[in-house]
Amino acid sequence: MLFLGGAEAFAHGVAKEDQNFIEANAGVNIVPYIYLGAKHMVTGYDHLLFLAGVIFFLYRLKDVGKYVTLFAIGHSTTLLLGVFFDIRANPYIIDAIIGLSVVYKAFDNLGGFKTVLGFTPNPKAAVLIFGFFHGFGLATKLQELTLSKDGMLPNLISFNIGVEIGQFMALGLILLLMNYWRMTESFRRNAITANAALMAAGFILIGYQLAGYVQQGA
Repeated sequence: MLFLGGAEAFAHGVAKEDQNFIEANAGVNIVPYIYLGAKHMVTGYDHLLFLAGVIFFLYRLKDVGKYVTLFAIGHSTTLLLGVFFDIRANPYIIDAIIGLSVVYKAFDNLGGFKTVLGFTPNPKAAVLIFGFFHGFGLATKLQELTLSKDGMLPNLISFNIGVEIGQFMALGLILLLMNYWRMTESFRRNAITANAALMAAGFILIGYQLAGYVQQGA
């Protein structure tokens, strides 16, 4: 359903009205940036697809907390460092890697690494590493805007706090739905299909971003 909206559906980033606010307001704006961070995560289908794959077979809240914390550390680190120190990369390539993270996790859930390689790469390390790319992806979007140096650090920290709030809200809903689904016979019948669909969504994201990269260079 995400892909029926055409190109706009793929262009996850900073909404136009939010861009206008960021560029028009200098100084410390803690509450608005918390809101913007939460909104980014709740509407960030690329992040949510990856996190849905991460928690798909996690049944204990303790385990969910560990993986989500690793993702948050990675996401926050590259977002802060990327924007504050103006570390740049091609946004299409970074977003393609974010799409790859969805494919990777779905393939992992399907036991693909065990079948092909004979072992499964460290899942916690993978979540942390891909978390770095997810944060860097947003950093590339913010770098396209004219950010005021006045209050940049507290605003970025506030944005990160908002991201974590939004992540908590979105994951809470996903976990409720997942736990309900796990109690039905449908889960065992359709778990493989669901991860195959997740992988397909990741490939579509990759293809769209690579097409944008090629078009950019044309």
